[in-house]
Amino acid sequence: MSVFITVALIVLVLMIVYQIAQASEYAASMRNDSKTREQSTNQIMAWLLVGFFVMGMIGIVYCHNILKDKLLPVSASLQGEAYDFMFKVTIIVTGIVFFITHVLLFWFAFKYKGTGSKSSFFFAHNNKLELLWTTVPAIVMAILVAIGLRNWMNVTSEAPADANVIEIVGKQFNWIIRYPGKDNVLGKRNYKNINDANNVLGLDKNDPANADDIISQSGEMHLVVNKPVKLIIGSRDVIHDVGLPHFRLKMDAVPGITTTMWFTPKVTSAQMKLNTNNPNFVYEISCDQMCGKGHYSMRGTIIVETQEEYDKWLASQAAYLAPPAAAKSTEVVKTDSTKAITMK
Repeated sequence: MSVFITVALIVLVLMIVYQIAQASEYAASMRNDSKTREQSTNQIMAWLLVGFFVMGMIGIVYCHNILKDKLLPVSASLQGEAYDFMFKVTIIVTGIVFFITHVLLFWFAFKYKGTGSKSSFFFAHNNKLELLWTTVPAIVMAILVAIGLRNWMNVTSEAPADANVIEIVGKQFNWIIRYPGKDNVLGKRNYKNINDANNVLGLDKNDPANADDIISQSGEMHLVVNKPVKLIIGSRDVIHDVGLPHFRLKMDAVPGITTTMWFTPKVTSAQMKLNTNNPNFVYEISCDQMCGKGHYSMRGTIIVETQEEYDKWLASQAAYLAPPAAAKSTEVVKTDSTKAITMK
């Protein structure tokens, strides 16, 4: 409510200033003093620009103080730290440029307002200025791009040999996640074998490596803290995107093309709940690519846990292609009510 009142007061003040300017202009018009009227209007507009700039800077600081605690918590992956650093560098560089250019913009508008005693100076070309405002931004942008490429090549490079391998496949509108079994190998699959009834990923049943693979259709992914994980990413239908905001990573899931990335989680889900003081905190898997009318609901979760907790969870999961448990044989004892047993 206080914010609304503040905005309303600012609007009211601007309206009053505008009305004063209009009254001054009408008075000058009645005196048939066009030059004075023009100078008066320019003076008022120049001061309004200064006020607009000051209020804008105050607004930026105010919004920052309100929203800084609503940002994502610290990166939950080691690779995400590099992306946070890149983001900070970008914000600092662009922030400095923004502040300098806008100070100059509003200062020039105020200092060189029309007074009737000054004339404009025009020049068609200046080699030094052209070189300055072309070369400097190009060098800065090249540095920022180089930092980004280094981080990109890191998460898309070959994962460490001891990394867990997990496959995640997008499907309108949920995530299907596959884990290798005890052999630590994901079996082959073929889109021609896909059947929503009993083979959601089209696993090749003739491949022995598929015999112990585990598939989860709940959209819940389990990761081990401080252990690298390689994600094999695909799609069953349209383009999706595996968005991991808390880990500062994302990768497109494209039908017919396999994409990969790897990272190392560094904070368990339980610890992050304590860090954020939020008992309901969960790591999110979002779809960052518009994929249809149910896009808004395409959301998964990640549980980062210790190796012991992960092993216990994995041991409780059944292989996707495991045959149904054999029905327990039961003996049915029939008694003939027509016969009586007599004991002597």
